[in-house]
Amino acid sequence: MRFRQLRDLSVSALGLGCMGMSEFYGPTNDDESIATIHRFLDLGGNFIDTADMYGPFKNEVLVGKAIAGRRAEVVLATKFGNERGADGSFKGVNGRPEYVRAACDASLARLGVDYIDLYYQHRVDRKVPVEETWGALAELVAAGKVRHLGISEASASTIAKANAVHPITAVQSEWSLWTREVETNGVLAKVRELGIGFVPYSPLGRGFLTGAVASLADLAADDRRRTYPRFKEENFAHNLEIVAAVKKLADQKNVTSAQLALAWVLSHGDDVVPIPGTRKISRLEENLAALDIELTAAEVAALNAAAPIGATAGDRYPDMSTVNV
Repeated sequence: MRFRQLRDLSVSALGLGCMGMSEFYGPTNDDESIATIHRFLDLGGNFIDTADMYGPFKNEVLVGKAIAGRRAEVVLATKFGNERGADGSFKGVNGRPEYVRAACDASLARLGVDYIDLYYQHRVDRKVPVEETWGALAELVAAGKVRHLGISEASASTIAKANAVHPITAVQSEWSLWTREVETNGVLAKVRELGIGFVPYSPLGRGFLTGAVASLADLAADDRRRTYPRFKEENFAHNLEIVAAVKKLADQKNVTSAQLALAWVLSHGDDVVPIPGTRKISRLEENLAALDIELTAAEVAALNAAAPIGATAGDRYPDMSTVNV
């Protein structure tokens, strides 16, 4: 296993995103998911990513069960801020200091651990100054409940404000061949200016870049991706053209599309640690093999040409203007 640095935190060069093990991507199987987490650890991986909202709450319990007895092998990341009810309802984004403290205690209990290695603010609460949220987070670090802090889907200016309160170890945002905004909106530049690590989520385009989703029929009826604009009929065919272009390049290199897409993200620097999600051991092993792929400058350029910035049709998420944020 290769390792990379998120600021002063050493993690496996590829992490494991656990969201889909409990929600959003169709039927789940806890036994299969736990076996996948165990295989990840057995292969030397250590960076496991979850959040309180996944399930909701179920995923932290699942991850806690999987790492019981193996805590020392794990760099455990979880998140707060997307507040949900026990019935699955979405209550909006919450960054109030009292909520931060309560959410952390609840996550520690569900995970069955004494501390969280990396605690992310999942989304920024527009009603609460980020400095107030991060003041509470700094208190959690001082109390020993959290060791490192991160923030997800934040703007460059917000990252700077939070980092001034307490050093940010990692920024997590979506980044892949079909989601490249961080390259142009100042986020990646700000992260590097401040010496912060970068954790791309959905580095495989929510599975689209793997070629496994050839039509909506390939998704379960309750798969959340059916609601995403990029998976809608009016955008689907166009986006498949990007997948086909990536596959052509992958075939030339004798690797899978998923491996090539991950190698592209990994090629952007040793401060970049993608966290592809999977429930299956076979997919996990396929993803980890991407760590052995070296891309030439010409191959990176070919991939950039196959999936240029702004080429993907449709927004990343459905309209969220009615969400209480």
